[in-house]
Amino acid sequence: MKGSKPPVADPTDADLQVSEPKRWAAGWPSLIESIPRALNEMGVDRSIKTLTAMNQKRGFDCMSCAWPDPPERKTAEFCENGAKAVSWEADLLKVPASFWSEHAVSSLRDRSEYWLGQQGRLVEPMYKPSGEDHYRPIGWNEAFAVIARELNSLDSPNEATFYTSGRTSNEAAFEYQLFARAFGTNNLPDCSNMCHESTGAAMGEVIGVGKSAISYTDFAKSDLIIIMGQNPGTCHPRMLTALEEAKRGGTSIVAVNPLPEAGLINFRNPQRPRGLIGKGTDLADQYLQIRLAGDMALMQAVSKRVLEAEAAAPGTVLDHAFLTKHCEGLDEFKAHLETLDEAEVLAATGLRSAEIDELAARYLKADKVIITWAMGLTQHKKAVPTIKEIINLMLLRGNIGKPGAGPSPIRGHSNVQGDRTMGIWEQMPPEFLDALQNEFGFGPPRAPGLDVVDSIRAMRDGKVKILIAMGGNLVSAVSDTAVAETAIQKTTLSVQVSTKLNRSHAFVGDQALILPTMGRSEIDRQSGGPQFVTVEDTVCAVHGSAGRVEPISKDVLSEVAIISRLARAVLGSDHPVNWAGFEASYDTLREHIGHVCAGCEDYNAKVRQPDGFVLPHPPRDSRTFPTASGKAMITVNELETIELPEGWLLLQSIRSHDQFNTTMYSLNDRYRGVKKGRHVLLVNPGDLRQLGFTDGEYVDVHGEAADGVDRVLPQQRIISYPTARGCVAAYFPEANVLVALDDVAEVSNTPISKSVVVRLERAAAPTY
Repeated sequence: MKGSKPPVADPTDADLQVSEPKRWAAGWPSLIESIPRALNEMGVDRSIKTLTAMNQKRGFDCMSCAWPDPPERKTAEFCENGAKAVSWEADLLKVPASFWSEHAVSSLRDRSEYWLGQQGRLVEPMYKPSGEDHYRPIGWNEAFAVIARELNSLDSPNEATFYTSGRTSNEAAFEYQLFARAFGTNNLPDCSNMCHESTGAAMGEVIGVGKSAISYTDFAKSDLIIIMGQNPGTCHPRMLTALEEAKRGGTSIVAVNPLPEAGLINFRNPQRPRGLIGKGTDLADQYLQIRLAGDMALMQAVSKRVLEAEAAAPGTVLDHAFLTKHCEGLDEFKAHLETLDEAEVLAATGLRSAEIDELAARYLKADKVIITWAMGLTQHKKAVPTIKEIINLMLLRGNIGKPGAGPSPIRGHSNVQGDRTMGIWEQMPPEFLDALQNEFGFGPPRAPGLDVVDSIRAMRDGKVKILIAMGGNLVSAVSDTAVAETAIQKTTLSVQVSTKLNRSHAFVGDQALILPTMGRSEIDRQSGGPQFVTVEDTVCAVHGSAGRVEPISKDVLSEVAIISRLARAVLGSDHPVNWAGFEASYDTLREHIGHVCAGCEDYNAKVRQPDGFVLPHPPRDSRTFPTASGKAMITVNELETIELPEGWLLLQSIRSHDQFNTTMYSLNDRYRGVKKGRHVLLVNPGDLRQLGFTDGEYVDVHGEAADGVDRVLPQQRIISYPTARGCVAAYFPEANVLVALDDVAEVSNTPISKSVVVRLERAAAPTY
């Protein structure tokens, strides 16, 4: 048996090393970083079983990103970070029974996410009783009885909130929302509230569907791919293979990002000899290092240039047939952009007119264009209108509903999109709730529930008293860390369904439960035999996922089993829903999914196909737009530029390369040249000179918010770094302390973690 021993002490930044950022991604280092780690943490047998099955037909889906699988799979259909993710999940190291008596809950608050995650797998249910400071073992039935007692003692079902992580399978997500609504609440916050909620709000309004409008094969068919606010080399590395294939076929690529990310510059494919011994493939033909929050101005400026080209050569630039048949709002849009001030655009973007001209020329030359984006666009105050401007630009030349073209948000968590399809949303439409009522015979609540930010507010204010979290690490993932920690500690009960420890096990309610669950890589055996689950990727493809290794312990349960038993304990054995049947055979859940969820008819049969199936997407499939008017909406959006006081900067939070969401695999960020540390601030050298700081100094980072509270990220080591002028970057989730709970995007209520107004104050170096 393998498995690394956990660290005794929390590592510090005492040995921090800084080198030049890389200009290429993957290559030999990706193999050196991933394969030895897998062998060390999982052992040879589990490594072979997991890595050869990950992302394969009849295998299991990677628990990391939501990147789609290609039609033809390679033997090794995983990336470096996927290998790290499965090594972390299928780790043979277990949290020992002695851990709980040795570590008080309050002492865990002083530990880092990295240290907590390195303690091993959770293998038995744990309970912290009221007034005590230690977890202790508890039986499963007793744990469910505690939850039932507390839920059923509430004055209203809306005093509970049910959080969901994107790792949750479709079956578990469907059952979880069914349980919450049978209990009587729509309080179903999820991690999408903090990432692509802005995407769903924008696209849902203007084209009728808030999901990607392309397929995997469209990348190779496109003439131009514009990648905005996205770091695929770290967050979804398998995307680099698709970009390489497109580039080798003649596609032009433009990157729009404040940071020069290695994976957007050059890719050394570790599965090609050229990637191991050669120079790899250059990706971005044009790299626009845009100012944070400047993307809306850029899209408007490009659209204005497209309209000017049409005016200069009428009838030759715009797709008039498409616009006439399928769109509305063009005349108002034209009139609005006539007043667009180029000086304001340049101030907002930090770009030169010539750079915008070049991008517009590339767009005009291309017949088939894909624009992708991620949280670099969705976590700003004006995120929703920014994404609407992407759609505006795409509609002008009919770049939707044809091969090789379309808008494509890239989800970063493996089944976050599937969870929403299954009903994990605090404001599901009446059609879904009607179908749920017809299927199960009870009336689900109709009033909208609470999202993530509103759930934290409600816990802070004493209006929500119970938090149940199906996976994830809410306290670290959400903004305004101190407020979130205090809010959750005000609950009477917090419940965390988890595979490993994180800080959400340290900041807990008066009573707290940890319910250990299986990982996606583990074999799920129920009374009806071995089970599989399903997931949906970022391009709406749904397929099966079945684990290949033995569970870490006989005392862990699947997510479906946990929900089934919890529902029976809370709602009673006479409840009309057959919860026990769900646990016995997941086919029973899938039959209901097929009746309730749009596009999932005949679900059991479809997901058993080798490639699964693709959900319907009217704009993509038939240029049909299920909007209020039945047409795609070209919208008018007022440009709003963030004006900074002298000496202030805009900060974005970022993930390191050895990180997945709040999970840290190490303290290294290879591509950015940071090793053995995380408490750093990336600052443009010109800004350093202007502000009077130097590389290597330490600063406290102060955040500005409307509430007047001085939020501080202390003692960050400055790294002189080629980011856009006026823009700095610090690591997530540490930088969440700077984002006020009320600093959210318009409409979507998403924390604005990519445009935080900050100032720097010189600080003493930390002592270790």
